[in-house]
Amino acid sequence: MSVLQKALSDDIPDINLDNLDDLLNALTAEELEELNGDFDPDNSLLPPSQRCRDQTSKSATGPFNRQKLLHFLEEKAKQEKDWENNVPFTKEVKGKKFVPKEQAKTTINDDDAAVETEWDQILQAASEEELVDLAAVLGFHSMLTQTQYYASLEDREIHEGGFTGCAQAQKLKLIPDEAPNMTDVEESIKKLKDNDKELKTLNLNNIKNISIERLIEVCEALKENTVCVRFDMASVGANDRIAKALASSLSENSTLMSVNVESNFISGEAIVELIKAANKTQSLIELRLANQKPEVLGNKVEMEIAKLLKENSRLLRLGLQFEFPAARIKVHDKLKENLDALRKKRVGKEDTS
Repeated sequence: MSVLQKALSDDIPDINLDNLDDLLNALTAEELEELNGDFDPDNSLLPPSQRCRDQTSKSATGPFNRQKLLHFLEEKAKQEKDWENNVPFTKEVKGKKFVPKEQAKTTINDDDAAVETEWDQILQAASEEELVDLAAVLGFHSMLTQTQYYASLEDREIHEGGFTGCAQAQKLKLIPDEAPNMTDVEESIKKLKDNDKELKTLNLNNIKNISIERLIEVCEALKENTVCVRFDMASVGANDRIAKALASSLSENSTLMSVNVESNFISGEAIVELIKAANKTQSLIELRLANQKPEVLGNKVEMEIAKLLKENSRLLRLGLQFEFPAARIKVHDKLKENLDALRKKRVGKEDTS
């Protein structure tokens, strides 16, 4: 008889079913254990210890001893016999063995007695230019170079290539390397300081291994020079120290008309100093500063350059790449304005003469 059936029977007449505590107090220990046996093993919200009833009835043998347990497991494993392998191992291949299919061999019918036609004689007697023209007419463009193809269309003589029967491009024309710059830096510094009348152009482009001190001496020698009108110092590894020395010379030199310091390591701040120096004398017509190591000048530097150029009415060419359109347009408009002013001045002189 279940606990609920026993409670509803007449054996316990004095129990009030509305009072749960009275009902539980009337049950024995075995009946309470039976009542606690209702567990829900599928309820994931309960901890594992509450999903099933503890069925361990064996009393504890003592405190846990790890070494004793390992010794017991080892001795028990030694006493147990190994599992017998009832089926001996035999190497057997299951399934069908893969056999690749033999590929059909293609046979080429080589006729010993080839039939010769009149076209064979014509092609054998044709010149190379005639074969090229025929290939162009038939559309065999992959057998011609570009030079041969356009020469055949324009009825021009073919000077290079040859009918090789494979796709080729026009042969590359090798251009000899430019001769190294052999300008003597020490002698150039001396001539600048002495105002040598023959030194109107100084070109130090692409000279390697010039020390920073020598380049600074060159820039400082330009400060009091009144002969040199063009100064080129591209790709020599110039840095901001050299650019500031050059800016100091440009602020006092009114003879220089063209300065080129492209392909160096000059920062945007040093470029601003060079343009400020050019504004003081208003003598430079060309200033080339492009292709420096810091490729991006930044909006602040570019707008500062555009602002400085508004004060320069002499500069006609500025070699510098701008990233932002606002600065680029302002610089372009100012240079155009200077060119227009020069043109009007030249036309006015021509009219008066």
